[in-house]
Amino acid sequence: MPELAPALLAAYVGLGLVVGFVAGLLGVGGGLIIVPVLILLLHAQGLAAGIEPQLALGTSLASILFTSLSSVRAHHRHGAVEWPLVRRITPGILLGTLAGAVVAAQMPALVLKVFFVAFLFYAAVQMWLDFTPAPHRELPGRGGTTLAGGAIGVVSSWVGIGGGTLSVPFMLWHNVALHRAIATSAAIGFPIAIAGAAGYLLGGWNASGLPSGSLGFVYLPALAGIALGSVLTAPLGARTAHRLPVRPLKRVFALLLLALALRMAWTF
Repeated sequence: MPELAPALLAAYVGLGLVVGFVAGLLGVGGGLIIVPVLILLLHAQGLAAGIEPQLALGTSLASILFTSLSSVRAHHRHGAVEWPLVRRITPGILLGTLAGAVVAAQMPALVLKVFFVAFLFYAAVQMWLDFTPAPHRELPGRGGTTLAGGAIGVVSSWVGIGGGTLSVPFMLWHNVALHRAIATSAAIGFPIAIAGAAGYLLGGWNASGLPSGSLGFVYLPALAGIALGSVLTAPLGARTAHRLPVRPLKRVFALLLLALALRMAWTF
């Protein structure tokens, strides 16, 4: 791994501190911060010109390996994870995320940026309105859950998230309590991270223009700093989720997402 300037390493660790807390607290959002910030940092350094989105997405998904493990342990201690649902949805998650990552690795950077900005606006509105779908039905059978997992996996691989922005509403719609949905979303993030990181690593293995320290579309220096920071704060966020109302924090996060979306749109 190449030697990093202290300021740059501090930026990666600081990013990890923020996203770890947010992921543990809300069950969503880590990748929605990592991806645009990494794109801006890579652009500022003149690295990975034309493939910044793929490198940011792959690195974001790889970092969720650490964030998910750290936060899910805290949620599991509260007995809040629906493990039978995790086991049932995982096959679809793995297939959808891997396929989505391999396809995204070959997509034009502009297409990924437009998709990501549109998703940021959607997530910001969802957070601001504190959208909670009314429970209408029980969870589907294995086939329906696999299809839902596949769809969640594909979208997650294109926006570099652990799936919480999609999986939490899906579970709420199917009569899973909010705190259990957030906890289960953290566990679902792990297979998303495995398949997504593998897809971007393989899809970018022979890509040209990658900066030193990359494995495919996974940038190891950024991954190390983000992982270090997120592991420290994800358990704190998860504990806070069980103690405090999070609606005011969701609105602050929505404004942050909106600002990031506008900043990315400005660079098109």
